[in-house]
Amino acid sequence: MTTATSSIDDLIRKKNPFAGHIVVRPSQIWGKSFPDVPSINAHASNAVFDAVEKVRKGQRETVGITITAEKGAGKSHIISRIRHGLQAEGSALFVYMSKYDNLNQIKYQFLQTVASSLRALGSQNVMQWQEIAAALINEAKQWNYTPQQYISNIYPSWLNKYSTKVVDKLTELVLQTKPEVSNPYLVKAILWTLSSVHTNYANYWLCGLELTEEQAEVMGLPNLKTEDRESEGLSIVRQILDIISDYRVPVICFDELDIADADNNGFLAAQVIASLTKDLYNSLKRGVLLLAMYPPTWEEQIKALPQAEAVIDRLVSEQPDRKPIKLNNLSSDDIVAIVGQWLQEFYRENQVEPPQKLYPFSEDKLREFGKSKPTVRSVLKWCADNFVVSDPYPPIGKPSEIEPHPVEPYFENELANVNASIDSLMEDEAAIADALWLAFFSLVKETVEGVTIEAIEEVEASAADQGYIDFKIIGNQRKVKIGVDVIQQSGGKYVGAALRRLINYKKFDLTRSCLVRSKKINPGATVARECLKTLLKKQGGEWVMLQSQDIKPLLAILFVYKCENYELTEEQILDFIKQKKLAIDNPLIREILSDPSGKEPDNLTDDDLPVSIPKSVFDTADNIDLNSAIPN
Repeated sequence: MTTATSSIDDLIRKKNPFAGHIVVRPSQIWGKSFPDVPSINAHASNAVFDAVEKVRKGQRETVGITITAEKGAGKSHIISRIRHGLQAEGSALFVYMSKYDNLNQIKYQFLQTVASSLRALGSQNVMQWQEIAAALINEAKQWNYTPQQYISNIYPSWLNKYSTKVVDKLTELVLQTKPEVSNPYLVKAILWTLSSVHTNYANYWLCGLELTEEQAEVMGLPNLKTEDRESEGLSIVRQILDIISDYRVPVICFDELDIADADNNGFLAAQVIASLTKDLYNSLKRGVLLLAMYPPTWEEQIKALPQAEAVIDRLVSEQPDRKPIKLNNLSSDDIVAIVGQWLQEFYRENQVEPPQKLYPFSEDKLREFGKSKPTVRSVLKWCADNFVVSDPYPPIGKPSEIEPHPVEPYFENELANVNASIDSLMEDEAAIADALWLAFFSLVKETVEGVTIEAIEEVEASAADQGYIDFKIIGNQRKVKIGVDVIQQSGGKYVGAALRRLINYKKFDLTRSCLVRSKKINPGATVARECLKTLLKKQGGEWVMLQSQDIKPLLAILFVYKCENYELTEEQILDFIKQKKLAIDNPLIREILSDPSGKEPDNLTDDDLPVSIPKSVFDTADNIDLNSAIPN
């Protein structure tokens, strides 16, 4: 361990552990979180832990808890503590929702949230889905195998001997113990998550998304019709959560509710979610429902709902005064504890021993700062601004070499979060499209690959055509109009529908179109393949390969751009994009603007199930002996 103060001061000049870390991101809810002091606002987190225990013991069926606190007061920190505490303890499964992109289809979006949340690692270091799948089989067969044993040994052996018929057999056995389940395909899809070959497709289907016809046939899963997704969404979610609740207590958390978005009926996000929570409370077999919001959101929006009394009774079901749990303001002792915890982890990670535990801060200054009762966010921001050493001999150099760009720490933090969750982000068409939009927006008035960009415009479309072409790039005195569409979905019908729009240059006022996609298009998707041929061979369009290394920095700067809590201006963010050349030197951006090759990209991801898994024509679900195929 290094003890020299000069070495510590050098470290402080190079690294600021507080910079860019004033907002808890979803990836920190799921993965490595901020340093936490469990005693701070323990009454809030303990209320959730106590509720889980009551539900687990059968003392309560469903509990609703609402936490209120001012902006930056630590609501998401508490949620992160709850998630990590539940993960370590192992008696609950956690569902977290903080994005509300389409309030008019909230049930379908909630289904996607539940399915994606259950992909996260649980207490056994496998997906939460896989924990449930193993529990289903163990209960049906009176076994005690771990999820990892199923994934690594048992499933490969079963599939090798009996092909996909084995999952039909397992589904039959599980349904005998679950007569209340009306949708047998949910059970089958959950059981498929234990197959390393099929798990991604099972997750995709459980999210309500469409598989290719070949994938659906192999796995025995019917595709949900697009028009049924919203109407069926809540029913599917209820059944999923009821299946889960036989083995774990579902804890369903709604965060970031204080947004101004409204549905077609004029209800704001918090009101829509409060109504959804009321429905869940009434219909779930068991579970804990947790909401976090600002006090004005509770007073002005929740209390203004029709039948507000019934909603409130369910959102604060454990509170005798029928009021939300309030987070306390930080005391001077709290601030000293928070800063000390952050610095302890920082110095330990960098293997240095500070001269005193709060170095370079003084405890007196921190306690003085605490008299103003600041929020967690303002404490972290103050620490970021004041994490410096008194230096009589400052390093010589240009100011730009000493002072980082104000956007940089936030960008680096978001980039780390993107790296941690890139697999799921590669499926997020909306986020990728928004990232591309921001990149091109930053290039207005620039000339790239022979195109002088003049504007980025939305595509005017009827209701039937909306949501297919993400935006169009206008350039060269409006002689260039490039329609851009990110398509990561697998289903041939959707891909075909999107490509039909991309090749209709006249209708959408385009001179060429660009498909952005990382996956192959199934050869059996006839309409999609014909439209693709037209796009590439007849209309001078392009298919640009979406690669994670190209989209990562664009996603990171997008999340900085969208986060109001960072208190950065649009001008600062655009200046950072230009200074770091995030857009102008990005291969994906340049490829979209370059002359089309007329060819499909190389190294596309194969979106089909491998053909190496045998399809037995002899075995049926009736004569499969599961015991004989389990390896010793």
